[in-house]
Parts: sequence; structure tokens; C-alpha cells
Amino acid sequence: MKSHLTEAILAGALCASGAAAQSVTPPKATKSPDSSSLYSQPDQTKRSQAYTDFMLGTLAEKQFESSGKSEDAEQAINYYKQALTLDADPAITARLAEVYAESGSTADAIQTAEAALQQDPDNLAAHRLLARIYVHELADETDNDTQKQTIASAVEQLQALQRLDPSDVESQLWLARLYGFQNQPKKAEDQLRGILSRSPDSAGALEQLSQLYLEEGRPQDAIALLQNAAGSSDDPTLYDLLGKAYSKTGDNAKAEAAFSRAVALDPDEATHRANLAKAMLDNNDDQGALEQYQKLSQMEPDNAENYLRISQIYRHMNQLDKSEAAIIQAKKYAPSDLLLEVLYNEALLYEAQARYKDAIEVLSDAIAGVKAQHDSGQPVPSALAILYEQLGMAHRDAGDFASAERTFEEMKHLGPKSEKEGELLLIDTYRASGNIKQALAEAEKARAADSNDTQLSFEYANLLGDNSQVDEATKVLRSLNSNGQIDRDTYLELAQVEDHGKRYADAVRDANSALDLSHDPSDKESVWFLLGAIYNDEKNYDEAEQMFRKSLEIKPHDPEVLNDYGYMLVDRGIRLDEAISMIHSAVNEDPTNGAYLDSLGWAYFKQGNLPEAQQYLQQAISHDSTDPTILGHLGDVYAKMGQPDRAEQTWLKALAWWQKALPADYQPAKVNELENKLKSLKRSAQRSSDSESRF
Repeated sequence: MKSHLTEAILAGALCASGAAAQSVTPPKATKSPDSSSLYSQPDQTKRSQAYTDFMLGTLAEKQFESSGKSEDAEQAINYYKQALTLDADPAITARLAEVYAESGSTADAIQTAEAALQQDPDNLAAHRLLARIYVHELADETDNDTQKQTIASAVEQLQALQRLDPSDVESQLWLARLYGFQNQPKKAEDQLRGILSRSPDSAGALEQLSQLYLEEGRPQDAIALLQNAAGSSDDPTLYDLLGKAYSKTGDNAKAEAAFSRAVALDPDEATHRANLAKAMLDNNDDQGALEQYQKLSQMEPDNAENYLRISQIYRHMNQLDKSEAAIIQAKKYAPSDLLLEVLYNEALLYEAQARYKDAIEVLSDAIAGVKAQHDSGQPVPSALAILYEQLGMAHRDAGDFASAERTFEEMKHLGPKSEKEGELLLIDTYRASGNIKQALAEAEKARAADSNDTQLSFEYANLLGDNSQVDEATKVLRSLNSNGQIDRDTYLELAQVEDHGKRYADAVRDANSALDLSHDPSDKESVWFLLGAIYNDEKNYDEAEQMFRKSLEIKPHDPEVLNDYGYMLVDRGIRLDEAISMIHSAVNEDPTNGAYLDSLGWAYFKQGNLPEAQQYLQQAISHDSTDPTILGHLGDVYAKMGQPDRAEQTWLKALAWWQKALPADYQPAKVNELENKLKSLKRSAQRSSDSESRF
């Protein structure tokens, strides 16, 4: 709550503080309601002295505003006090309260302002001062009860201001904001609509009301409000808000257009350009976003976030040298609250470059830094779990499964949520290293600790499937039914396990059951993709192609579908140009994915383009050095290029990893093929040796 209030308070002042914000008028020479007031006596000397003391007080107050010296404030206070001994006018009391507030004597300011209101309940200056004090106090309060009381006190003063000065829009906006803090959105909305009824062009009211609609999940109301306002205004802030509203609805094109208009109206305001850059990223316009962030880096040369986003875009575009140059700049300027994100992205860059040692070093240092700043007994920062997960994956990508296992074991001790995530990652690491026995044991232990966890049951069933225990796997999954009904997610898991176990008819049946339970296009798309994969495994290529095409109609840029569809064509040796185009699109979306790089390299091999094949397959190996299929493909390229020694070495690695493959993944035909290639290579080498010996 504190940070939210602080952000709001710092966003704008209630009103200009200090004496400069008020019109200073001398005390009224009217009869005081207090019969003992000295002004009730026709004593012109005392009246003149009260006026003189008041004016001397205002001069001292002005001097304090200029100098900031406490003695000037004290002099103003003394003059005002002297004036009050001669005239108890609440206007003098209000000025005295103002000086107390300016000089930091908040308690005296509140007490004096309240005294002024006792004299005159409609004293505008006293109400305004108290409202300002209470609003500013909110930024420093952490106790929830005290904060609630301060908000209530501020609301009381602001309501009085609204009654006494209907033209004070700034105070009315603060009142609406505080209604929001009191969780009274209806009051806040009514307040803001009231302001707009009197001042239709109030940018503050339009901004607050649109933000209120967005917070309440009413983006269409925000759009309707802002479209009307923006249509008759050239206020870039309104277009900025309109862009945010469109972003909430997922209409990235209209969001980009609105932000573009804001930038056109105020090109020197960095906030508008940053919003435009983000909208372009959301709209898959990497090049456009890059250009905006580059302009931002020129406008704000010491803003680390701009360099960070540039680095991320270049990494996504697979321009890794440029990404590294940008991340170095981000590190140079990163404030403490952004440094962790910068370091995380630096590690991701190193992993994209297959520099796993550097990635591990950066992540390890980041974890040590977070731990050093973490107070014992306090909740563990969520960032720590993210760093542990990435560190474990870096160890895995480097082929160091033992270190990955230790990392995920440590991650499990960070808290309940991290314990589950670490457990799943540990299980998957055992699986990835081929240790299916340990993976199953760990999954069984986790299920015993939480038998109601569906995700753990899914994981356990898939492991059983990996171990060729398909009957046991399907039994586990079918036991998860609710009231005799199997849900969509369980049908999907069943289909995948059955496909893996080569029970294609069962897999198709259960995938179609999942399709029957899918209602929105996205859900249907994922089932069509799965059906395409099942039909492909079954070698029912016409049905597979039909499913892949239906999937791409919904998600034309989905890299998984593009890769699998393209690889199916490559493996059959047909429509290679079309296949390469699809797989290139997948690689562009995920340029460090070993499977996609392998598909592209194998496509070029089938096309006879050996240099391109070698390039992409070597990249694939740098990101997935334990995949026997990729190793086998690279060995074929070396053999075709007339490099038998490199072919033999690579095929032997492939053969070694086939021996470690999970039971359900093991493919005897491919192993036999590799063994025959190695035998053929040896026979060829022997013939060459015999031929040379005859000469």
C-alpha cells in the first residue's frame, strides 16, 4: 500500500505549498465573535499594531521561503503570535499554521490550523493546509491503521474544500484518488464524472477515470471515454492513455497507432516513445521497436533500461555481438533496482552464444548478491528462484547434469512455491540425463507428499510413458477424473503418452476428446497441433498436414508448428524450399533452439547445400550437445563433405547418447543405421590402407 500511495503522491502536489500558494491578506478589522477580543474596543493603536505585526510576519515568512533559515521562520511565527494577542482573527491563525508547516513543525501546524477552524469552520486556508499535510503524510506511513486514519482525515478536509471552493479541481482530483485508496471505486467514479461534467477537458480527471476503468477491468469504457476526449484534443497524454487501454484489450495495432500519435504531438517526451516501443514489440515489430529504443538512448544516454531493451531485441534477432554491446551499456548505467534484470539478460545472452561458463558465473554472482542483501527471517525475493532456475538450466545446457541437480535441490529450500518448481525441474533433469529410474523415484516421493497435485501426477505419468510403461501411465491419468469425467488437460496428457508409446489410434481418440472440450480458437489450435504430431508419427502424412495447416490458420507464426510441419516435409524429401521457409521462420522466433536449428541444417543437407547444413547443425550441437539425432545428422554432413574422421567421431558420440536414451525414445533402426555407417567407414578406411600398402 505504501509504495502505491507514494507513487500517487509524488505524481503531483495537492496544491502549491507554502505562503506563495495563498493570497496574503491583512487581518479583517471586523468585530470578533469573542467579546474579550481587543478589537471590540475602539483602540486604533492596537489595531494598527496588529496590522503591523501581521505584515512583518508575512515579510519574515517570505524571507524564510527564500533563505530556508530557521531563524526567519521563528521570526515569522513570533510576529504572527504577537498579532494574535491583539486580534484573534482566524486568518492570522491560518498564516501561523502555514509557517509551522513550512518549517517542519507538522504537529504545531495541525493544532494551529484546527484552532483556526474552531474560530471559523469555513476557513479555506486552514482546510487547504490540513488537506495538504495529511496527503503528504501518507508517503511516510507504513502502519495500515494509521494510514487509514490519515486518509480519512485528508478526505474530510478535501470534502470541505470542494464545498467551499468548487473551482479547485486539483483538490477534487485528490479526493477522487483517495476514494480509490479507500476501496470506494463508485465514489471515485462519481467524483471524476462530476469534475468532467463541469470541466469536460480536465486532463487529470480523464486520466484518473480511464485508469480507474483499466484497474476495474473495464478497458472498453476507458476507450470510449478517451476516444471522445482525444478526438477534440491534441493532448498527447490522452493518446498515451488510449494506447494503454487498447493494449489491455490486446488490440496492439490500435495501441501502436495511439502511441504514435502521442509521440507525434510531443516528440521530446520520452514516456510516449517508450510506450510506443513496447507496443511495437507486442505487435511483433522488432525493427520498429529497435528504432524507438535507439532514439530513446540518444534522448536519455544514461538510462539503462533503453540499452537493456535494445540488447533483448538484438538477441531475439540473433545479432548477438550487437546485443552484447548494448548489455555492456546497460550494466554501466543500471541502478540497483534494475541491475538484477540486466544481469539475468546478460546470462541469457551468454547462453545464446553457448558461453555457458560465463553465464554460470554471472548467475552465481547475482545469486550471491541477492543472498547478501536478504535479511534473515524475511520472505525470499522471487527473483532468487528465477536466478536459480536459469543457473540450473545453464548447467544442463553445458552438459553438467550433476551441478544442475545440486542447483535445483538448493532452489527447493527457497519456499513452498520454489520447492514445487525446483522439484519438477530436478525430476526433468534426471530425465534429461537419461536417469529415468531416479526421475521416477523423485516423482513418486513428490506425489506421496502431495497426492492431490495434478501437475505432479501428469509428470509422473509422462515418466512412466518414457519408461515404456504406457498401461501404468494411462491408469494414473484416468484416475484423475472428476465425478467420472475426464477433463480436457487430462485427455491431452493421455494422447501424448499414447503417442509416445506408439498407440496411435488411442492417441487420436483422446486428442479428439480434448478437441470436443475445446471452445476458443487457441484451445483448438493446440489440439490440432498435437493431432498433426500424432498423424506424423503414424506416417499418416495427409492427415498430419491438414492438422498442421489448421493450426497455422490460428497461429501463423507459431515456431513449434512451423518446425514440425517443415521437418515432416524435409524427412520425406519433398517441397524443400517450402520447408526451409517455414523452419527459417521458427528459427527467427527462437534462434537458439537446438531442435529448430537441427531441422534447418537437415533441410539444407537434403537440398545438397552442405556449408549451410554444417553451419546450422554445429549451432544446434552448441545448444544441445546430447541429442543423438542432431549428432547423427552432423556426422552425415561430415561424411558427405569427405571428412571421415570427423564423421566417425560425431557418429560415435551419437551412438553413445543413443545408449543413454529413455526406453520410449530409443530407436533401434537409427542405432542400426549408425552402426552400419561406422562399419562402412571402417571398411572404406581399410580398403584405402590396403591400396596404399600395395604401392
